[in-house]
Formats: sequence, structure tokens, C-alpha cells
Amino acid sequence: MSDKFDVIVIGAGPAGYVAAIRAAQLGLKTACVDAFVGKDGKQALGGTCLNVGCIPSKALLDSSKQFFNLSHNLPAHGISVENAKVDMGTFIGRKDKIVKQFTGGIGQLFKANKVTAFFGKGKLLKDNNVEITGNDGSKQTISATNVILASGSVPIELPFAKFDGKNIIDNAGALDINEVPKRLGVIGAGVIGLELGSVWNRLGSQVTILEALPDFLSVADADVAKIAAKEFAKQGLTIKLGAKLTKAEVKKNEVALTYEDKDGAHELTVDKLLVAVGRRAYTDGLLAGDTGVKVDERGRIVVDEHNHTGVDGVWAIGDAVRGPMLAHKGSEEGVAVAEWIAGKAGHVNLDTVPWVIYTEPEIAWAGKTEKELKDAGIPYKIGTFPFAAIGRAVAMNEAIGQVKVIAHAETDRLLGVHMVGPGVSELIAEAVVAMEFKGSAEDLARIVHAHPTLSEAVHEAALSVDKRAIHKGN
Repeated sequence: MSDKFDVIVIGAGPAGYVAAIRAAQLGLKTACVDAFVGKDGKQALGGTCLNVGCIPSKALLDSSKQFFNLSHNLPAHGISVENAKVDMGTFIGRKDKIVKQFTGGIGQLFKANKVTAFFGKGKLLKDNNVEITGNDGSKQTISATNVILASGSVPIELPFAKFDGKNIIDNAGALDINEVPKRLGVIGAGVIGLELGSVWNRLGSQVTILEALPDFLSVADADVAKIAAKEFAKQGLTIKLGAKLTKAEVKKNEVALTYEDKDGAHELTVDKLLVAVGRRAYTDGLLAGDTGVKVDERGRIVVDEHNHTGVDGVWAIGDAVRGPMLAHKGSEEGVAVAEWIAGKAGHVNLDTVPWVIYTEPEIAWAGKTEKELKDAGIPYKIGTFPFAAIGRAVAMNEAIGQVKVIAHAETDRLLGVHMVGPGVSELIAEAVVAMEFKGSAEDLARIVHAHPTLSEAVHEAALSVDKRAIHKGN
């Protein structure tokens, strides 16, 4: 063995690198193993999120929004710009610069916290040994008292629409398109499909999204999904529900699609096809056969409520385990596991993890949907308030959407808060704090909110739960 650590983390995504830093802060000798290669051929810490996910997609979303505003929103403010155009080199280059800044930042944090970074693919062996295989095929083995598995996830590939990196692409490919495609097909109307579809739609691409499920954004509250679908249609996004792709064939730099819906078979030709039907836990080659760590039928590592695998000293966090595949959920699990290892009290409440979709308008929620409560037979009451009645939203020319607060009909405890509108990715935090402290709709209603702000919509929606809203009829 070349070295012995207190903690080895396999994976340097939002779950893994956060776990490593927190473990080191707690005085544990820590190593982190990761094999992600950046555009420059060097190790790029941060996993999918920082390299080809959360951060670069938000960079492109913001850039495309600026361009879209020039012709669609600024005229309402009396500002006009003629012949606006996008320089794709700068457009993509800005995204790459931001990615480099943040991945490099993690490297600096590792140095500051004395985390040892290893470049290569990590594999858990028996007795908490970790084999590291470098990109050149070289191998070394290190060991630790505790190993945290944070291997993340990868895009699901359809057998009849395999990624070729050029015409049929995954989320990473959609971030590096060097020319606006005239026609972009997207398979899947989930978070990735909607966000990346929005980017290229704003830049002038004709975007068609095929969603196999009959309902739009079924994971979100139905009222929120309905408002969002209406706005996306106004923006020119074509979303076909109940549409199942059956064939994708590349012909002369075009992709010929065949899909089926309730009306039968249809054909569609696009210049590029983004397949965004979801992600799966990436545990391929992660575990030697005799480690004792179990995986379920979906390839996820089986853990208990403390993210322990049942094997002494082996833990797992992030996309590789149960729960929502969200960066912030993985990060909090990383912190909690590091604290449990150090003998402290960790905490992750999966019931209050916020979800955000960074489209325009944004969509955010935490807690239960109305349908989930109805199906579970839990009595509830609802309050809503539209951004159209919020002065700040109207002044911004973004008076779209609403806030919906759901509370228990008997105890008034907050059960779910759902939003669609401007800046709701930030507004949802207030709801999460209130729910984490077992707050009620009354608590939100009695908190003074600054005026004029978007947060007043949360205040009024909470008042509306008991028909006390001031700025709308009850």
C-alpha cells in the first residue's frame, strides 16, 4: 500500500468534493479520486455538475436570455437594438471560462484544506482498499478507514438513438454546439431537455421536444406545470406529449426520427437530436466482487438513512444512491457523512430538498404536490398568488406565474410550496427554511416581507391559505 488515509472519496462531483473538504476540515486525513478530463486534457474536478451540467448550462441559459431580451423584453422598456447577433465562439468560450474558474477553484480548496487529489478511476476493493487506474493504464492502491462512494450518474442512452457526439448528443454535447441548429429535436421534457431546449430556442433554433409521458412535467405540481407549458408554447417551444421515439437514423448530417402517439406514427427531421430521457447511477467498474456492497435493480448503491452501505467503513452519497439526482442533495449528504464519520451529528432531510428548473419563467418547489397529498389522503388547504399582482414583477416586465402554498388543513403545517415565475430559484429558499423548522402557513403570513419585492408573492400566497390575501380577491 502506498498510503493510508482516514477517508478516501471516490468521485469529485458536488457530493464527493464537498465530502472530502468537510472531512479534511474535521481533521481527517483525506484523499479524493476522480477521472474527469477537461478540455485541456487535464484533471477537472467538480464532476458532471461543474464540467458539463449545472454550471455551464446556467452560463448558456443566462447568455441566451440576454440575447432573447434584446428583441423580446427590452422594447417594452423603450430600448431597441437592431441587428443583434451572437458570436458563437465567445458564447461557448464564456461558458468554458466559467467552468475552468470553478473547477480550478476546487483544486485550490483541496490544497487549502490539505485534501490529496488522485487522477484516475477509483475502484473499491475488499477491506476498504481503493485501486486507482490512471488514464495511461497505470495502477496504484491506497487504503482508508472509511471510503465514501460518490461516483455520480451518466445520461441514459437509447438503444435506437445512440450518442455519436455530432448529430445525436447528450447534455455535454448540447453545451458545445458551435453553430445554432436550424432544427433541434429533444427527447424528454424533463429538467435537462427544457433547459437546453430553451437555450437554443432563444437563439433561433426551431425546437421540438418529444415527451413519452402523457402529462407535462408530472414531477411538479399540476398547476405550476400548466402555467409553464403555456409560457413555453408562447416562446415557440413545441412540446409533444405521449410521443414515444421509435427510431432515429442519421442521414446526410440530419437525423430522421420516427415517433408514435395516440394518433399513430409520425416522422420528424432535425439537424441535431438531444437525448435527455434521464440519468442512471454510474457504478460501472466501481466495486470489486467481494466488497459486500450491494446495488439495486437500477444500479444504485444500497444505503440506510445515514448513507451507510452496511459494510464497515463504506458509505455512498449523491446520484449513486436513492433520492433525487440533485447536486445540492449530494453535497448535503457529503457533509453529513463526513460529520458522522467524525462522530458528529449529520443531517439531511430528503423531504425538504428544493427542486429548480432554470427555464424562463423559472420553476421551483419543495415538499409535496397537491396530487401526492390527495393520493395519500392527507387533508390540505391551498393559497395562491399571481406575480401579475406584484409591483416588482410588473416593473421588471416579468409578471408571469404564481406562488402556491399548501398547508395541512388541521395543523396548518407547511406541506409543499410550488412556484413558477421570475427569480423563484431564489424565493424557494424561504419556503425550505420554514418547512425545515416545521413552520406553518401562518408563520409565513406573519413575517414582514420587504416592498416592493418578488418575495411578497410568497407572503400573499401564505395569507391566501386562510383567505386573508390583501392584494387579490379571496
